[in-house]
Amino acid sequence: MIVVHYIEKNVELLNQLLKNVPNEGDVIHIKGRKGTVLNVNPVNDKHVNVIVELEVIKKVQILAKDDKKRRR
Repeated sequence: MIVVHYIEKNVELLNQLLKNVPNEGDVIHIKGRKGTVLNVNPVNDKHVNVIVELEVIKKVQILAKDDKKRRR
């Protein structure tokens, strides 16, 4: 069993105890977001750092109110 540390932009997202380490280019799902594995760095026999890039969440802009209507 190996401890896998998922890291994005120097922020640790998730730690998992796994039997198999993901390979470079694999598609993964972390916290409901899709991402790809960029790099796998073994630290020692039991720890591996996996650098990932998650997809960007697009924020929806709320439409502006129409202030042309008169209030009574």
